[in-house]
Amino acid sequence: MQPIAELMDEHTELVEPADRVRQDLASGDPAAAMARLATLVAHLDRHVHREEDGIFRALRDVGEFVDEVDALEGEHRDLEATIVDLDSGSPDFGATIARLLGDLDEHVERENLGIFPVSVVNLGAAGWAPSTRPTPGRPASCSTRKSRMSGRPHPMPPETRPGRQPLR
Repeated sequence: MQPIAELMDEHTELVEPADRVRQDLASGDPAAAMARLATLVAHLDRHVHREEDGIFRALRDVGEFVDEVDALEGEHRDLEATIVDLDSGSPDFGATIARLLGDLDEHVERENLGIFPVSVVNLGAAGWAPSTRPTPGRPASCSTRKSRMSGRPHPMPPETRPGRQPLR
């Protein structure tokens, strides 16, 4: 199913920038890590939108794996909350980023080996049509609410982010 393949490709595209963030931190360059993280977050936000308003909504609509979808959406919110609360001046900044990227790795693996394969079987070749309408009774996805990331100041002062935009 093409949409699943696209989502899995997006997961692969998240791995490389995450590894570069790790390399920047290991080399003692938190400013470069934050700049790369900003790019990763932009990709992640778009990807979460596609998952929640596509595959997750379709699985909900057919009543399949709703508990797993709830758990994965909860992980999306946890990742976002960690990103929003990042403070590059914090003494545990590197450890926080390492945990964030580790959590992201585990989340990607859980989707790639869990919900994506079962969705191919349960949704069939028809797949799903992305939707922008909120599902009653659940929080709006990143696509239908103002991202908390865009409403907060960037955790790094602008002078330490040459040529980069704030996390959005």
